[in-house]
Amino acid sequence: MLNAFQNIFKIEELRRRVLFTLGILVVYRVGGHIPTPGVDAQALGVFFAGAGSTLFGLYDMFVGGAFYKATIFALGIMPYISASIIIQLLGTVIPYFQRLQKEGEEGRRKITQYTRYGTVLLAALQALGTAVFLESINAGQGVPVVPSPGWGFKFLTMVTFTSGTIFIMWLGEQITERGIGNGISLIIFIGIIARFPQAIFDEVTELLAGRRGLFSELFLVALMVGVVAAVVLVTRAQRRVPVQYPKRVVGRKVYGGQMTHIPLSVNTAGVIPIIFAQSIMFAPQTFISFFPNVQWIQDMGSYFNPGTAVYSIVYGIIIVFFAFFYTAIVFNPVDLADNMKKYGGYIPGIRPGKRTSDYIDKVLTRITLPGAVFFALVAILPYIMIRQFNVQHYFGGTGLLIVVGVALDTLQQVESHLIMRHYEGFMKRGRIRGRSM
Repeated sequence: MLNAFQNIFKIEELRRRVLFTLGILVVYRVGGHIPTPGVDAQALGVFFAGAGSTLFGLYDMFVGGAFYKATIFALGIMPYISASIIIQLLGTVIPYFQRLQKEGEEGRRKITQYTRYGTVLLAALQALGTAVFLESINAGQGVPVVPSPGWGFKFLTMVTFTSGTIFIMWLGEQITERGIGNGISLIIFIGIIARFPQAIFDEVTELLAGRRGLFSELFLVALMVGVVAAVVLVTRAQRRVPVQYPKRVVGRKVYGGQMTHIPLSVNTAGVIPIIFAQSIMFAPQTFISFFPNVQWIQDMGSYFNPGTAVYSIVYGIIIVFFAFFYTAIVFNPVDLADNMKKYGGYIPGIRPGKRTSDYIDKVLTRITLPGAVFFALVAILPYIMIRQFNVQHYFGGTGLLIVVGVALDTLQQVESHLIMRHYEGFMKRGRIRGRSM
């Protein structure tokens, strides 16, 4: 593996892409420490000191600690993800967006443009809600987090947070186009792992202070290792559907005649359902932030705190839904069956054409369901551990699912560059099979 990392810097294009990606991620981390004008960061830190196991703590994990500090990147990339979800959902019910999805590159440019417009609108609304929320809270002894509230502060916060989100969106697009890996996923990835060193330090401090038992810490570490191993196993799991191609004579050469397979992944959608579901779960809290003094709305919002029964059930259902939804977008059995029929390929025992597409769709549905349920359980069950052991959200299943999934996908792209130029990949036997996001 060390040789593989050394080989990265021997290939000029790959070296340039990796260094460019690292440079963009450094810019993102620097921006996450620039404070927003008009906010008392010290008072805000006092208020959020005990909010690690709330929905605010989970949101802060996705933005790399920028929310608790109210920096210019406090909203992170989540408004962009929410806008992407809305546009993709519109593509299933509105004919205009359906046509755009089928128009190739021109249609993708239009969809990207609408997604950017939606990002600006959602970021502005979330920024306004966050500004109202910041004005309503106080630190210890009644010290206000916003010393000078009013519409001036609200407008400035809206401009600052919205601009920060647009800039992060641009950074992610630059990584996807000129770097290595998926830019949006890597930004979320780096925001999560940026908290790991502090999390480990906090756990060691708790252990040395006697507030956490040695057995509990060992169980926590073993559980994390087990979750990572299980996620890697399911992410790489495939159902291989055999395909037979007949021999074809072209001129004096004979082509085909071999037996191959279609690799159907148990987790075709990757970590996208987790990210999408988490983005939707942030929506109720954003709405509630507009009404800090309305008690019944605040009481309703308490049902959507991480760990509650309502939150867990809704979160799990949304993960399963988006697993099927995104799989249907990225994998079309009808097109696959038509291409197989064009070149004479067939699945043994299945007639070409519609029967083949129906069979592939049936197999894909059967293997997607257990994969989606598995990821939903991994994302939900750690909340029990969080309440039981009082650990932070970055030790939970959601963070680990995203970290493992994005890492596998990025390593797969790096390995593809290495093997394409006849260098040894990260594994001497087999290959890393990540998932495109």
